[in-house]
Amino acid sequence: MLKLWGRTNSINVQKVLWTLTEIGLPYERVDAGLSFGGVNEPWYRAMNPNGRVPTIDDDGFVLWESNSIVRYLAMQYAPDLLYGNDVKTFASASRWVDFENNDLLPPQHDMAMHLIRLPENQRDPEILAKACEKFARSIAIADAQLARTRYIAGERFTYGDIPLGLRIHRWHVLGLAAETPPNIARWYAEIKTRPAFNKWTADPAHHLEG
Repeated sequence: MLKLWGRTNSINVQKVLWTLTEIGLPYERVDAGLSFGGVNEPWYRAMNPNGRVPTIDDDGFVLWESNSIVRYLAMQYAPDLLYGNDVKTFASASRWVDFENNDLLPPQHDMAMHLIRLPENQRDPEILAKACEKFARSIAIADAQLARTRYIAGERFTYGDIPLGLRIHRWHVLGLAAETPPNIARWYAEIKTRPAFNKWTADPAHHLEG
């Protein structure tokens, strides 16, 4: 059985949990990271030298980096379900997974740090404002795509919707999504109806850790 190390309040772990739930693949999860510890232990660093979560062990195949794990699970267990078993759809979804990591994660990290995580006397409103502006510019790119297609990689749900969906959800949870672009809003409303999404986002305790 696949084994997953990671805490449920990590957005990167949630990517993997959402994917596993969409597929319906059995797994065992072990709490790890932050207050749960474990990630600096030699046995964990032997699997994941970065000492971060998530990490999976799938019958001896060890993999870390959340977006790589999502791609692997889609390819290994659900090519029809998560990209229509089509190379071009896979590549398109992969592009949006990279977009989430490169364009949305950095500003959202700053948003969270300077809104809630840092002690109040260390928060910088200017950094927060710049991060919000960068995030808004980036999601305008996704909004333009969603004006053309129902989901981010086409007319069907793919694994590419998972990292982006969680990033947009976190934006709403932070209370910074007052002006959500119309196509993002339409798509996000549809994403929120998916049981696998709700399973890992409904609990407020899952919302605001990295």
